[in-house]
Amino acid sequence: MLPAFVLAGRLDVADTVGTVLAEVLSGPAGVRPAAARVGVPHTTARGWVRRFAGRASGLAVAFAALAVDLGGPSIGPATDTGRWALAAIGEAFAAASELPGWLVVGCWRFACAVTGGRLIAANTTSPYLIVGKRRFMPPIPLRG
Repeated sequence: MLPAFVLAGRLDVADTVGTVLAEVLSGPAGVRPAAARVGVPHTTARGWVRRFAGRASGLAVAFAALAVDLGGPSIGPATDTGRWALAAIGEAFAAASELPGWLVVGCWRFACAVTGGRLIAANTTSPYLIVGKRRFMPPIPLRG
């Protein structure tokens, strides 16, 4: 089990990765300026964005389902899957913030904890995080 701030196979913390992802995928900022702001090489940040974009549709569905399961609003698909995944992560975190202890963790550490540190990992299957009787990551069918 990894701490919430650690991403599997990555040296940088979840908050740094999340900051770059949010800047690049939600706005007009490019990878180079976002990487410069957090002090990482642009090639590293580019890898994060590519990996997240590759997993965005599955993450969007999973976090949208989690948001609804936690009592949050339903999030419909967007034309850009990266933005949809960001919105779904944000809504799931907002809903989880109503539960004790999650608000202080922060959005990206929450996303990292829910995915077991595999938010941008190469493997497409995520372990489940079970708190009480709740399963935080719904099953996602594997592509054969």
